Amino acid sequence: MYVGRDLSQLVMEAKTTWKEKELGYFHYALSQSAPYLNAEGVTMLREINEEIKRRGGLEHKEASWTNGTHPVID
Repeated sequence: MYVGRDLSQLVMEAKTTWKEKELGYFHYALSQSAPYLNAEGVTMLREINEEIKRRGGLEHKEASWTNGTHPVID
């Protein structure tokens, strides 16, 4: 379950300041509802995609005790 800032808080900040889990969660949520998004929602999803690409993706490069190699966004 996602525990963090909600979208109304995040839209006031640049995508460059969002945490990886925030990008991952809202990317997943907006992608699932993509057929129903208006122009503003589609623009937000595109900006999130661009920020994820700019950061090199969401995948962790190596596993550790606290995270695996595959991010789980729920």
